[in-house]
Amino acid sequence: MSGEGFPIEGGCDCRAIRYRMEARPLFVHCCHCRWCQRETGASFALNAMIESDRLTLLAAVPTKVHTPSASGAGQQIWRCPHCWVALWSHYAGAGPAVGFVRVGTLDEPERLPPDIHIFTASKQPWVVLPPGTPAVPEYYDREHLWPADSLARREALLARTRSKSNG
Repeated sequence: MSGEGFPIEGGCDCRAIRYRMEARPLFVHCCHCRWCQRETGASFALNAMIESDRLTLLAAVPTKVHTPSASGAGQQIWRCPHCWVALWSHYAGAGPAVGFVRVGTLDEPERLPPDIHIFTASKQPWVVLPPGTPAVPEYYDREHLWPADSLARREALLARTRSKSNG
């Protein structure tokens, strides 16, 4: 996944909400856990992780909906208040600093294929994973799989977050 071709835009079905990803994502997860299957009503969720300050609203403001999660901490899902399409989430682990953008809401979702398939132990048996894309039964060690520039961006984000909480 190169840095070329960004920013990219997306939005909901009714087009009330429009947003822009100002940079390429840190990493793209294709999650096959049962929670994601239930939440999406599909066989997986495809999320592009990006720093929230690199996610720009272009039209209207989505509604934050607190949703339970397997961790028990829940997640905040940002949905269009008209058509209720889920646009992105903030999970408890990353907090509000990282948005997990629903790739299917992008105008050109084909531009962000998964970097990894996670929680494949619970994937639907008829889903065939592509050769060459990492796949793990549960979660993974980001230090081994994320590109160096994504790890550097994550570290910079953590430093900013620590600075804000200390200051």
